[in-house]
Amino acid sequence: MSQSHLIPFTQTAKLLAANGVSVTIVLTPLNAARLNKVIDQAKALNLKIQFHLIPFPSAEVGLPEGCENMDTIPSPQYQPLFFAASNMLKEPLEKWLSELETLPTCIVSDICLPWTTNVASKFKIPRVVFHGVSCFTLLCSQTISHSKVHENVTSMSKPFVVPDLPDKIEFTKAQHFSSYIVPQFYTFVDN
Repeated sequence: MSQSHLIPFTQTAKLLAANGVSVTIVLTPLNAARLNKVIDQAKALNLKIQFHLIPFPSAEVGLPEGCENMDTIPSPQYQPLFFAASNMLKEPLEKWLSELETLPTCIVSDICLPWTTNVASKFKIPRVVFHGVSCFTLLCSQTISHSKVHENVTSMSKPFVVPDLPDKIEFTKAQHFSSYIVPQFYTFVDN
């Protein structure tokens, strides 16, 4: 959960609602509060869009209270705890789904919540993965990671060239995701 995911995700929800789909966005309270204006605008346009709130288990994993978004964690060292708390959202989501009279037609879930695959399967609901990153960004990240070209750069702000592309594309270490993702992220994704 980060603003870079939530904002385009919410815009996608508005597009679905604009085409006659009734949309429920499942969010934590902090993230919902940040998006209330967007939802109010959608409702003013008579779009069928609403929130369902699930409390984020910050304290249960040792995060400071109110850490419900990547930009609210105090430092990258808290990322494993954040991902652990994110995984704990599975049971409340399943409980909510089991209490519904009519199940959703589809679940659209973020790429960073891979456990939603199992939830969708359990309830026999089709699932679509929302991945707001462009293909070009994915290509660059993949190429940088495999070539390890960034590992020889000593400064976070010194540009390096992405190899094997037809044009000269430069990044800095600070712009590459490996600079702010701790190794435990890969364990989270693999699980």
